[in-house]
Amino acid sequence: MASKTFIAPEQVERRDLNQIEILGSAFILDGLDQPMKGMRIAVASFSHETLTFCPEISTLEAWEAGGIRYGPDALDTEGEGKGYITGYKEAADGQEDVELVGILRTGWPKLTGYGSWITTEAFDVIMGRIVSRLGEQVSGEGVDGVLLALHGAMAVTNVPRPEAEIVRRVRRVVGDVPIMVTFDLHANEDVEMANAADAVFILKTYPHLDSHDIGFTAATCMIETVRGEFRPEMAFRKPGVVSASIFQASEFNPMKKVYDRCREWEGRGVYCASVAPGFAYADVPDLGASVFVVTDGDRGLTEEAAQDLHELVWSLREELTRSLPGANEGVAEVIEMVEAGKKPVVIAYHDDRLGDGTHVLRELLDQGAVNWCSTGIADPEVLKMLEENHEVGDTVTVEIGGWLDPISGDPVEVTGEIEFLGGAEWVETGPIGRGAHEKVDLRASLDLGENRHVVITERLSAPMSADPLKALGLDVDGFDIVELKSRVHHKAWWDTWSAVDYPVDPPGLGPADLTILEYKHMRWDAFPIGGKYRKTSTRNVS
Repeated sequence: MASKTFIAPEQVERRDLNQIEILGSAFILDGLDQPMKGMRIAVASFSHETLTFCPEISTLEAWEAGGIRYGPDALDTEGEGKGYITGYKEAADGQEDVELVGILRTGWPKLTGYGSWITTEAFDVIMGRIVSRLGEQVSGEGVDGVLLALHGAMAVTNVPRPEAEIVRRVRRVVGDVPIMVTFDLHANEDVEMANAADAVFILKTYPHLDSHDIGFTAATCMIETVRGEFRPEMAFRKPGVVSASIFQASEFNPMKKVYDRCREWEGRGVYCASVAPGFAYADVPDLGASVFVVTDGDRGLTEEAAQDLHELVWSLREELTRSLPGANEGVAEVIEMVEAGKKPVVIAYHDDRLGDGTHVLRELLDQGAVNWCSTGIADPEVLKMLEENHEVGDTVTVEIGGWLDPISGDPVEVTGEIEFLGGAEWVETGPIGRGAHEKVDLRASLDLGENRHVVITERLSAPMSADPLKALGLDVDGFDIVELKSRVHHKAWWDTWSAVDYPVDPPGLGPADLTILEYKHMRWDAFPIGGKYRKTSTRNVS
C-alpha cells in the first residue's frame, strides 16, 4: 500500500483543505499555517461474521431488530464489557485536543443462528446512514480521521469485498484524512482493503481477549498520525491458506507460533503486526488468511515483516487442518473418560452454527450418559409453547431442535420437569465480556432426571462462563459433562473448570472438514480446498 504523510492538524485550517497537493504516494499539505482546534475523529461500526451456508438471510429488518445506535449513543459502552470502542475511548481520554464523534454502530442481526448473506438493501441502507452522518460532520465542524470497528468476514450479495467497499464509501465523503480499521481475527481480506485503508489492526487472541487493546492501539496510531507524529506505512500479504475456526486458537500451535512471531516483529520496531487466519464459512473471493503490518514510515521493515509472516503461515498450512470425531464416537470416548475419573469434560459441539443441532444431545441420551448439561438447543416455538401453557414444576414431553435445517439432525423427544422458565439476567464474570450486563427475554431448563439437564434457547447461544447457567439455577460444579456450541471462545473460562476440552465434529454448517462445503467464489489456489488442492471428503458424519 502507498504510504500517506499527514501534516499536524494544528497547521491546517479546514477551509484550506482544497490546497492538498498529491505527489506520488505521499499526501502533502502545502502552505497551511493557520492554527486549528483539537482533532475530531469519527467512529463507526458495521460488523458481521457472515456464514453464507446458513439458511437465514441477514435482511435490513433483522439488522433493525438487532439494534442500530446513532450519534453519541454509538460511543456509549456502559454495561457492555470491553471492546474496540472502549479502547478508542481510552486512547482519547485525558487528551484535550481529541474528540471522538459517534456516527453509527450496529448490533448483530436478530436471527436464530448465524446470519447468511447480507442483502444488498441492508448494506446500502446502513452505509447510506453512515455516509450521510459523516457528511454532516464534514460540512459542519469537520473530521480529521475515521476509526472503523469492522469484523472482516462480512458477506454481502452483489458486493464482493464489503469491508473494502465500506472504507471506499467513507473515503468519498471524508477525503484525504486517515481511515484506520480494527478487525476480528477471523477477517477475510485482500489487497483491496490494503489499498483502501491507511492502517489495519487485527486481534491476536482467540478467544478474543484483546479487542480493547487493539482498539487502543489503532486510536493511538490515529491520534499520532493526525498530529504529524506518525506516518503509517502498511504492507499486505495473502498466504492462500484457509482453515476451520476450531484450529485457530491463539494459545495453541500452530497459531501460537504465528502470534509469537508477530510480537517478535513488534519488539523489533514494527508498530503492529497482524495475521488474521480468516473465516472459512463465508464463500467470498478474499477467503482465507491475511497479513497486515504497520510501521512508522519504515517501508523496508514493513515489507520484511509481512513477507516473513506470509511464509510462516504458508509453512504451517498442514497443521491447520485435521480430522475430529463425530458425535457417536466422541460421546462414547467422553463417557469412557468420565468413568475413568478424567472429568469434568466440556464437549465442544463446534460446528452447529444454527443452534438447533441435536446430534450430541441424542448421543448423550442414547448412550446413557448421566450428570450432564446440554447448554443450548435453539427452539423458539417450543419456548413459546412452554411460556403460554406451562410453569415451573410442570412435567412436559417435547420435541426440541432439528427444525431449521436437515443438517442439524432430527428433533429429539425429551421428558422432564421445568426447573426454569422466563427471562434471565446476569453480569458476566468470565474473561469474555467481563463486566457486561447480559439479559435474555426467554429461556427454559428441563430436568430429565439423573442430573441430566437441557437448556432451551430462542437462538444460537453458548455460555462463555458458568454465569448464564447459574442464572437458571443450575449447579455447574455438579456436572461431569457440559456440552456447548462453541469452538474456542468458551476456552477462556471453561478450560479453568474442565479437565478436558473435547471438540466433536457432527454434521453442521461450520465443519472442521471444509471439503464438504460447496464453495463458488473462492480462489482456485486457496489451500486446501481450492480447485488446485480439493479432494473428495472421507469424513465420518456419524
